[in-house]
Amino acid sequence: MAIQFEQALQDYPHQRAGAARQPDGVDQSDRRVPINLRQSGPTPVEMLISTRVRKSPYWHLSYEAGCWRATVYNRMYHPRGYVHPEDGGAMVEYDSLVHDVTLWNVAVERQIQVKGPDAEAFVNYVITRDATRIKPMRGKYVILCNEDGGILNDPVLLRIAEDEFWFSLSDSDLELWLRGVNLGKRFDVSIAEIDVAPVQIQGPKSEALMVDLFGDEVRQLPYYGLMAGQVAGHDVIVSQTGFTGEKGYEIYLRDATLHAEDLWYTVLRAGEPHNLRVIAPAHHRRIAAGILSWGQDIDQETLPFQCNLAYQVPRNKEADYIGKAHLEAVRAQIEAGQPPFRQIMVGLAFGGTPVTDYANDFWLISESPGADAVGYVTSPWYSPELQSNIALGYVPYELRHLGTALTVKLPPEYAAPDGSLEVAATVVEVPFRPSVNPNARERARSKGIDFAD
Repeated sequence: MAIQFEQALQDYPHQRAGAARQPDGVDQSDRRVPINLRQSGPTPVEMLISTRVRKSPYWHLSYEAGCWRATVYNRMYHPRGYVHPEDGGAMVEYDSLVHDVTLWNVAVERQIQVKGPDAEAFVNYVITRDATRIKPMRGKYVILCNEDGGILNDPVLLRIAEDEFWFSLSDSDLELWLRGVNLGKRFDVSIAEIDVAPVQIQGPKSEALMVDLFGDEVRQLPYYGLMAGQVAGHDVIVSQTGFTGEKGYEIYLRDATLHAEDLWYTVLRAGEPHNLRVIAPAHHRRIAAGILSWGQDIDQETLPFQCNLAYQVPRNKEADYIGKAHLEAVRAQIEAGQPPFRQIMVGLAFGGTPVTDYANDFWLISESPGADAVGYVTSPWYSPELQSNIALGYVPYELRHLGTALTVKLPPEYAAPDGSLEVAATVVEVPFRPSVNPNARERARSKGIDFAD
């Protein structure tokens, strides 16, 4: 480990402790806490595994399946790699996702249950979309905003019954927010995390595998539809959802702390005829689909209008919700040509060596080689189908137009063939490639409207 660390310091000699400072050119004056844009490189350290961070019911099973690295997500250990770099790394996992079927441990998607006579009214108050339009045993991708319109979480919301919803969380502790809201509002609901832990089944062979597990009923499940079932005799909820643009499902295991092994091994056995591989969440594919990662692409200071989520702010929702007044005011400012923010998210295609692993830093964007940074990349990867590096990133509002030429400043491992660390980039359309199931943004656009019900 010491040798690796010394090598990292040699690779990034200008970034030794105290030397990497925040770039001056990127205007983040509209943020209270600016994004840390110091380029520190890999800074290799060993993750401490302790009882302070929760191990999910599937954690030991992920390790058994070959997990060799992890991060922390929702205060739980989250597997982020199974195939080692010397064996092809994340791009081997990508091949399994786009050609076969994959199993993911996503128990970090904590399930926060809202249940009671006022469940619908409470949920409708905390999400921007209209909860009254969600029927029992259906779900939606939603956002929750604070009073300033900042995005607190972008979960999948499952309506299990008339009086019961599950928030399947992205990476922020939403339970505390929901409880705090209700202290003042006094809706007649209970709010608590429940012992439900999901896995994802993703890839073109996912339907065949799910039919083997649940029967032909799965074939009739619509996008964001739910169904009840059993795996190894244990109750589950199945949804046709997932963190990719591929066909995929999630299996939500009830009493997961008791039955995790039964579900995991049953899925592994059923997956053998379909060439199933256990992999990490496929950030390479979700980027191509334009799916966002909370904390990486968005946070509580990001407005929906900055990050391709404007469609989550309906024009026809009469009921009040947290952030509504501010979001409607922001929309009016944008339509008047005076957006109240400096940076906006765009899609980028850019040069350099193929990006085949997670970025250590928010790489910097400038208008031309040698110029000061004006923006930053949040999520880069290589797309084999497009034969190009692609990324989501933030640039000044006036540089948002398709076809705008920019420059991305790369770390040494992804230098262009001529050794250059500054490569040409172009603003392109998001999503970068079609998804099996078009999302609500694309469906709204096809109807000629800019919001989703």
